[in-house]
Amino acid sequence: MNNSDQGYLERRSQIEHYFDRTAAKTWERLTSTDPVGKIRATVRAGRDEMRATLMSWLPEDMSGMRLLDAGCGTGALSLCAVERGAHVTAIDLSANLIQVARNRYASLSPLSKNTFETPKRGWVEFSSGDMLDPQLGEFDYVVGMDSLIHYDAPDLINGINILSERTKKAILFTFPPRNPFLAVAHAMGQFFPRSDRSPTLAPVSQHKLRSALQKSITNKGWSEGKTTRISRGFYTSQAWEWVRQ
Repeated sequence: MNNSDQGYLERRSQIEHYFDRTAAKTWERLTSTDPVGKIRATVRAGRDEMRATLMSWLPEDMSGMRLLDAGCGTGALSLCAVERGAHVTAIDLSANLIQVARNRYASLSPLSKNTFETPKRGWVEFSSGDMLDPQLGEFDYVVGMDSLIHYDAPDLINGINILSERTKKAILFTFPPRNPFLAVAHAMGQFFPRSDRSPTLAPVSQHKLRSALQKSITNKGWSEGKTTRISRGFYTSQAWEWVRQ
């Protein structure tokens, strides 16, 4: 194992620990319809807008198409894709968040412990694990909504490279854009007690990210597509589409 792999595994472990043990209840509430405070309300609104944006970049009819919801959390985006007929593999590092997603889906169309289906013949299978696991197979589309934001640029780029090898049509992902506000927020976060800290965001220069991806995947038939930034209060994230020709 090289230093890059070790760094990724350490970071992955931190993220898993945070969402499983520290923030599971917070995220369960944030992704529900329960009332939340003003700060979290801006995060909820930003995430809702981001989800709608990413879904607008996917086909309206996804019947029979395979989609990987990489870092699915409590499964909101998976539901949107299933309703369009997609066959969704929803995976997240947090077993607790996956259980929340299963519980929410169980009231819709229970089939088994892990799998749920809609009348349009879309279905979703939930599992906890690594979104880069090659055993997940190949997909028509991959969506990583706010699941790569805690990794630094080399790991983010490596993740996109790995996913591009197993994706037929498009990869949609988000990342924290490098800007002064996020730089200040990152610095302030270091003053909170260690037990209260979330895994810090790793702001990325889109210019540098573009350059790296152009070198690594454009020669494999990939090209840059749509991109947009969603900013709502304490939520700021950049959505980006890469398309396979």
